[in-house]
Amino acid sequence: MKRNMAKVLSVMTVSGLLFAACSSGSGSGTTNQGQDAAAPKPSEPAKANTKKQVEIFSWWTGAGEEAGLKGLIQLYKEKNPDIEVINAAVSGGAGTNAKAVLASRMQGGDPPGTFQVHGGAELNTGWVAADKMEPLNDLFQKEGWNDKFPKELIELVSKDGKVYSVPVNIHRGNVLFYNKKVLDQHGLKAPKTFDEFFQVADALKAKGVTPLALGDKEPWTASHLFESVLLGSLGPDNYKKLWIGELSFEDPSVKQAAETFKKMIGYVNKDHAARNWQDAAQLVAKGEAAMNVMGDWVKGYFTTDLKLKPNEDFGWAATPGSEGSFMVITDTFGLPKGVKDPESIKSFLSVLGSVEGQDVFNPLKGSIPARIDADVNKYDVYGKQTIEDFKISKLAPSMAHGSAAPEGFVTQANQAMTIFVTRGDVDQFTKSLQQAAVASGIKK
Repeated sequence: MKRNMAKVLSVMTVSGLLFAACSSGSGSGTTNQGQDAAAPKPSEPAKANTKKQVEIFSWWTGAGEEAGLKGLIQLYKEKNPDIEVINAAVSGGAGTNAKAVLASRMQGGDPPGTFQVHGGAELNTGWVAADKMEPLNDLFQKEGWNDKFPKELIELVSKDGKVYSVPVNIHRGNVLFYNKKVLDQHGLKAPKTFDEFFQVADALKAKGVTPLALGDKEPWTASHLFESVLLGSLGPDNYKKLWIGELSFEDPSVKQAAETFKKMIGYVNKDHAARNWQDAAQLVAKGEAAMNVMGDWVKGYFTTDLKLKPNEDFGWAATPGSEGSFMVITDTFGLPKGVKDPESIKSFLSVLGSVEGQDVFNPLKGSIPARIDADVNKYDVYGKQTIEDFKISKLAPSMAHGSAAPEGFVTQANQAMTIFVTRGDVDQFTKSLQQAAVASGIKK
């Protein structure tokens, strides 16, 4: 495996709201209202609610992701029946709402037991740099994990030799999903290059079929499409140079990628601004659109929620120009400083990082296991192929999902994207990205 993850870490700003506290003691025999019969005797200590709790904070509330989380929680309960699990998932905004709530809780000294965080910049330049996380080297040593996760993946969740979170999955971002029956009906194949994409798109358009589904009600989906175009246009090596300041966003190659992206937007559904990623994927599922560029949580949505069959109802391919590259997105969970019962949290992290835990979670979520020794037979044809692709592909960190760039850059890039999709001004767009890069500490 060729692995050389870019050093893409910078500074993340923490801000947010307030979240309600998660537990309260109401155990019997703890009140004393002057009722002698019910009151505990002075010599007897009052019985507090001492049941242990594990609070799991995420934004997994829809599609296959919720099913995967519930499967993982059920497994944990079976192994730890005496520990209560609090599922503190926050819906909305594909994580935007949850991150705001999380920031407020962390700043307010009320950290959840453990929380979902993308490996890379989101973890390391955010919470680790802010000194909000406990290292987990002892857990990795105890569980024998140091050779059970790819070295590059451990580096993605580490800073200065300390490991700060446990990866539960790997998603691929640069996937073009398509309605197999629609392409077959019109004698078309999934495009491998941008030239092929526009040829297929023109053919579909001539037949009255929407070529490309997009749901950018939340701008990250357009950013997701753009970063896939960047990867396909620049190649993995030059793509990674963007995040370490060795290539300017105003470079002609980036402007050319923006022109390609702009042209692709001309083939999307007219109501894209009113749809989210699931709505867009559903257009493909119903055959109302032919293709959709999205991470493979779409695969979990297709198979777990919509009961579609891979290679029959839908097909997939690397996005144009990106075959041999793997846009990696990993969900991880860490141990915040200041939690009341770190040992119980570690017991959850132990299940999360186990073969059994990963093989319960990932087939439902649509992702592949982060461990190298997971049971491949648990995965369908998509999962098996993706596991093999991960082994041989060049990895590229995702900007849209917080691995490549600091949160400040991602926020500004999404804002620039919203304007670009409407106005299509390439020079203004790339200038805005470069300004965001400089402001975020990505030098060039």
